[in-house]
Amino acid sequence: MDVLSRLIDLSRLQPSLDIRCKLRGTFQIEHDIVEGGTIPFHLVLGGQCIIRTGAGRQVTMKSGDFLMFPRGEAHAIVGAHPHGRAAPLEVTVDGMLPLRRNGDGDPDVDLLCGHFTSASATSTLLLDTLPDVFHASLSNAQSEQTLRTMVSLLRQETALELPGALTVVTAMCLALFVMAVRTTGNSPLEVPGLLPLLTDPRLGKSVRSIVAAPSHPWTIDDLARLSAMSRATYARRFRDRSGFTVGAFLTDFRMSMASDLLLQTHRSVADIAVAVGYESEAAFAKAFKTKRELTPSRFRRAQSDMGSDV
Repeated sequence: MDVLSRLIDLSRLQPSLDIRCKLRGTFQIEHDIVEGGTIPFHLVLGGQCIIRTGAGRQVTMKSGDFLMFPRGEAHAIVGAHPHGRAAPLEVTVDGMLPLRRNGDGDPDVDLLCGHFTSASATSTLLLDTLPDVFHASLSNAQSEQTLRTMVSLLRQETALELPGALTVVTAMCLALFVMAVRTTGNSPLEVPGLLPLLTDPRLGKSVRSIVAAPSHPWTIDDLARLSAMSRATYARRFRDRSGFTVGAFLTDFRMSMASDLLLQTHRSVADIAVAVGYESEAAFAKAFKTKRELTPSRFRRAQSDMGSDV
């Protein structure tokens, strides 16, 4: 499994669609901040709108644009072409999704709004390194035609409302997120993070090696050789591109994998310790408690108890 797929798999992202909006003229729809593990997203099927964040940033959204808030930031959706007084918003529920409108006539924007839920107990390694406002625009995408085809299919599925359409659209939203992450990773980002690291032609080799063999006793010297760099150059470039150290990434990935194994399997703590690269159960338990604030056994028990209460 490739690195990005593995990290998304560990995040256990589950997409849900909340509402479709067909809006025109003057409007403003507020979204409050949401709790951890819930990640709002918006996808423009047609037209334009503006999304304003709580921090004052303004993002113009065009047809095919995807935007998500990895940390659940408060935001507002407003009209890109306001005119006249704001008409009352009405929501109908007789279709595949609730539909929000503010009058008759052709809409200025056709928007899908939803959210991802993430298994924050296991891994947020990918999500934590995304920008506060993650915006992918088709106009800058190398795979523009593929993404446009997906958006067209989404528009068709939501319009025809054939049997199973909601399942198709929901699954495609996750696929679109993956493609947006992959596409954005191939373009310059304003801040360091995991995406620039994965797409670096030399550093990426070492990251792929860690993910492929987390139990290997990796050293910085080993990883530097894989990237054809000196130890110092490798460590410096890794931090410059990602914003964190080699050791922090290695530990975070191992703890993410360990958390997943604790929750998804019945393997013993000692067995999991070996699987993620620790020579002793005691050393693994100490590292795990530092990261998760619980011992592996208590973490497994606590998450199991939470699941049984649902």
